[in-house]
Amino acid sequence: MINIILIGFGAVGQGVAELLYRKKSEIERLIGKYRVVAVCDSKGSVIDENGLRIPDVIERKKKGAFDGKKSIEVIETLDYDLMIEVTTTDVHSGEPGLTHIRQALERGVNVVTSNKGPLVVAFSELNRMAEKKGLRLMYEATAGGAMPLIKLAKNDLAGNEILFIKGVLNGTCNYILSRMEKERMTYSQVLVEAQELNIAEADPTYDVEGIDAAAKLVILANSLMEMDSCFRDVEIRGITEITPEAFEVASTRNYTIRLIAEANREKRILKVSPRLVPFHHPLAIRGTMNAALIKTDLAGDVVVMGRGAGKYETASAIISDMVEIYRKRYE
Repeated sequence: MINIILIGFGAVGQGVAELLYRKKSEIERLIGKYRVVAVCDSKGSVIDENGLRIPDVIERKKKGAFDGKKSIEVIETLDYDLMIEVTTTDVHSGEPGLTHIRQALERGVNVVTSNKGPLVVAFSELNRMAEKKGLRLMYEATAGGAMPLIKLAKNDLAGNEILFIKGVLNGTCNYILSRMEKERMTYSQVLVEAQELNIAEADPTYDVEGIDAAAKLVILANSLMEMDSCFRDVEIRGITEITPEAFEVASTRNYTIRLIAEANREKRILKVSPRLVPFHHPLAIRGTMNAALIKTDLAGDVVVMGRGAGKYETASAIISDMVEIYRKRYE
């Protein structure tokens, strides 16, 4: 029996819990029996060492914050095998996720996370901790949501040297730029529209200033290219100054504009900025989609596309990591 604790119960955390409940029979065919023994939000927790009934936990959450043990106490005292950490991202301190992950690894349990902050701040440290203890630290959801980027590169492209990665890694920015391209609306107009559609946050700074894409780029550079980089190494420029007139000029030359994140180990490039992209290029995607172009020495160019955010999309990547950890025990 795999005992799971879920730390963070916002949209993504609830999406993970729903999938663990709704797809339980399918997942158990792959990894064996499991149960969720604790769920924590920012205020407290709900615990049942015999296994929680997820619909009841979600209904309880609708009534307000949990009032049980704090998350760090749950991590330090409960008996469990896997921690799923989906708290909010802080790319500067990595907290609270950094402390959560450190403590779970110290206790000798596997970790799956969608939280970019801890990996941006302490990627090498956390991976060394996991390796030293023979544990798995999985983080597919940090870099591309449902887009299977990290496991694709590590598993299916094993043996390839990754020369560079270029990608559209933020769905909010891509939606805004796509709408500006099509309708020639101003940035401010499209931002309001995106907020009304819940595509952009009330405070969109992390997205539109390129911070989210830069965090993902650091994780990809460290994970797939061993660049040992940190957030301050990334040159960042967001999309707030892009105008409809810029799209007019670009279109006369058969180009559009997209926020492109690029990592190149040989040239030591880590950059996020608006770039001209040919209309028919794989990265000239529209809407909230993400895409990445991976340049390899053996397989050539490999392009991956998918939804980079969203409740179930991110949860999908987390479930995939969980299956990756435990599948071989039952094959």
